[in-house]
Amino acid sequence: DIVRAPLPPLFNGLQAAAREIGGVQIQNRGTIAGNICTASPAGDCIPCLLALDAEVEIAGRAPRRINAGDFLTGYRTTCLWPDEMVTGIRVRKQAGRSAFRKLGARRYLVISIAMVAALLDVDDAGKVRAAKFAVGACAATAQRLPLLETALLGQRLEPALVSPAHFAHMTEIDDIRASARYRRHAALELTRDIIAEMVAQTSVEISRD
Repeated sequence: DIVRAPLPPLFNGLQAAAREIGGVQIQNRGTIAGNICTASPAGDCIPCLLALDAEVEIAGRAPRRINAGDFLTGYRTTCLWPDEMVTGIRVRKQAGRSAFRKLGARRYLVISIAMVAALLDVDDAGKVRAAKFAVGACAATAQRLPLLETALLGQRLEPALVSPAHFAHMTEIDDIRASARYRRHAALELTRDIIAEMVAQTSVEISRD
């Protein structure tokens, strides 16, 4: 449903992630709420929800909403109590477009080694008005990149602006699929790829105008 819905560019990243989750059979049975409630580090929708500043709507002893980043409390754990359930995910209206990149051991039907979601709002001069980035599969929970987000504001969008220092706060997973060092490097390159992709899209739109 997410893949086929006529959504605005704000949700391009979420739609891209939905296409990457398993095969069509898995996509038809899985849900976005199930993806975040499983709280796997490799949950492909999760970085997208963090980049969108999504809120998780919870029903139970007292209905509440909580930021998606705060909903995840650790490796496969959430803030849900046993008598609570997720009933919705809310994303506020905001300017910009999003994107998603994933790295796995093969192209399809694969668990992520590293992934990056981004939401960027760029003006006609190519300068960044808003930037939100989240990395998944590299730590126990998906994490935003606040240092990068701050560094990009007011700048002309360029892949070279991304540096290893923007990932220094992350404690990467070191397991059979990839080393921590490899994941950190992969996340950096995926982030640069997303920015390069958005620069190209912006250039095409300006030339059309």
